[in-house]
Amino acid sequence: MIKDLAKYIDHTLLKPETTEENILKIVEEAKEYEFASVCVNPHWVSFCYDHLKDTNVKVCTVIGFPLGATSTATKVFETKQAISDGATEVDMVINIGELKSNHDEFVKQDIQAVVEAASGKALTKVIIETSLLTENEKVRASKLAKESGADFVKTSTGFSGGGATVEDITLMRKTVGPEMGVKASGGVRDLETAEAMINAGATRIGASAGIDIVNGNVGTSDY
Repeated sequence: MIKDLAKYIDHTLLKPETTEENILKIVEEAKEYEFASVCVNPHWVSFCYDHLKDTNVKVCTVIGFPLGATSTATKVFETKQAISDGATEVDMVINIGELKSNHDEFVKQDIQAVVEAASGKALTKVIIETSLLTENEKVRASKLAKESGADFVKTSTGFSGGGATVEDITLMRKTVGPEMGVKASGGVRDLETAEAMINAGATRIGASAGIDIVNGNVGTSDY
């Protein structure tokens, strides 16, 4: 097992059919492998917090997921509720349609509202959904995330037909500079891919195949 790699991984389970038994399993795995966090849908945040509060494993959840098309007020409410339930990391989806409409100020304000709601209580990661964007849009979205004060920019939800690529991580890292976090998520299922993402500039990996990654196996799970 490659222990050092575990600290990069958000051990993720976001499928709609997820049961309490499934969640308990990833919680116990996160404890055993000492992953950075478990990343779950908002409904499961308090459950995960109760099981992880005496460990170093964080509880991460998703906001405006997976489409990003909920109102800003809804995203803010979700963020505050998640933090109240025990989340210390929130991964929000940008309003992709507004970005593609060149309404960058709206996108920025949408991100800023979540950043402000989480300020001092939780890290904010901004999912830009790279598989739906042109290169120019990826650059603009990454810049908007940085300008909004977010802690990370993140590639994907894993629900839009494409995940992280080395090329996108390289572009995002170049765009936001050396200090901001960059999270690769979607399709990272084995050690080789995870290491390639980190070498390209990723500082966090979102994956449901975390155990396969740290054990050097070929993962079969999906996001």
